[in-house]
Amino acid sequence: IQIIQVFSELFGRVLRTSRPHQILCKKNKALPIRQDLKQRKNLKGSVFNMEKTSKELLKEFVNSQNFTSTTDIMNSMKELFSDVLQTVMEVELEEKLGYEKSERVSNTGEENMSKNYRNGYSKKTVKTQLGEVDVKIPRDRNGEYSPQIIEKYNRNADGMEEKILALYACGMSQSDISGQIKNLYDVDISDGLVSKLVDKITPDVTAWQNRPLDAVYPFVFMDAIHYKVKENHQYITKAAYVVLGIQADGRKDILGVWIGENESAKFWLSVMNDLKNRGVKDVYVFCVDGLTGFREAINAAFPKSQIQRCIIHQIRSSTRYVSCKDIKFLMSDLKKVYQAINEDEALNALLEFKEKWQKSYPSCVKSWEENWDILSTFFAYPAEVRKIIYTTNIIEGLNRQFRKITKNKPSFTNDDSLRKILYLASKNIVSHWSVTCRNWDVVSDQLSIMFADRKSA
Repeated sequence: IQIIQVFSELFGRVLRTSRPHQILCKKNKALPIRQDLKQRKNLKGSVFNMEKTSKELLKEFVNSQNFTSTTDIMNSMKELFSDVLQTVMEVELEEKLGYEKSERVSNTGEENMSKNYRNGYSKKTVKTQLGEVDVKIPRDRNGEYSPQIIEKYNRNADGMEEKILALYACGMSQSDISGQIKNLYDVDISDGLVSKLVDKITPDVTAWQNRPLDAVYPFVFMDAIHYKVKENHQYITKAAYVVLGIQADGRKDILGVWIGENESAKFWLSVMNDLKNRGVKDVYVFCVDGLTGFREAINAAFPKSQIQRCIIHQIRSSTRYVSCKDIKFLMSDLKKVYQAINEDEALNALLEFKEKWQKSYPSCVKSWEENWDILSTFFAYPAEVRKIIYTTNIIEGLNRQFRKITKNKPSFTNDDSLRKILYLASKNIVSHWSVTCRNWDVVSDQLSIMFADRKSA
């Protein structure tokens, strides 16, 4: 990566130094700059800095080329990049053997028996951000030398794998990634190579999913998003259970993603127990939608925690079968319930709502009455907290970003493939979460008073 950065700077210098009237010269005139690069590598502990490259050497290199376009400059940089890689590996072998090439050393019996020698080269094509580069890997007779800058059996330079994973994290298919890399860097990569690179992150996915969590989370949001996953030679619908937590400092974090077949109290309980095993001791409020199994699992794992059901989901589900001619008037009465100042006012508004609409829409009224204990939780909090917990829009926004990334993938071959892309997407999304929740200083002060006993415990 440092070499690529240096060549980017060198590219700009060459553009500034190049002149239209340059005359083509032999390439061996550019040899001094390559010798200079080798000398710089021999200085242990020094940082390769192109600022130290003399202007005379740079001008000599430019004058030795017939640059007519930026493409010519890039091709020249590519050749020089290959020479730098070659020189670095030659110096690595010299340090391993303890003597330079063609250096005469004593051949006493004991030293000669333990002495190691050079043993030619092996050719390798390395995929870099400048394109495919052919290099010769030096070898030693005892097979003890292993290149450090380009590891053995590795044909991808630093930076290339990161770019492939970044494209995969954006939802691109393997064939699309191959085409994009070909257009950008003129490097041919197979679909199998992309698959192997993605498989390398499996330990990272496991470590992220099992990482330790904070002991206390003020608010935790839970939801599920469904995908088609292949299992036993057929595609079935599976749910990706997403848990998002707001930390004590007001910042959001994705606590984990679990893949399961159906939504049930049993599965959600396993998720709750996983959170406890990773260090979560207390959650003040769980914010959920109307999915089955939430209440039972939360009460079993975190009995002290409160539950707030999403008001928006409740409105949608309860008014699903309301007639178009009545929906405007019904919603006007329903707003008096969930927009009330406190719970007493909300209960009075709910009684009035029941008297007016019980005969026409009994299921709508029944839904609000049966779930009132988890719908009215937010009335006990000030306005700053209500805006955070009365709806699950925070995690719904996260799910929208997941869908945006996975929309080009109608199905997944297995659970691991789905888990990997959601992991990469999660890392990318969390990296952009830099601000805290609105008015978090006020919210934090309120919570410290309301949950003082549990905070100290």
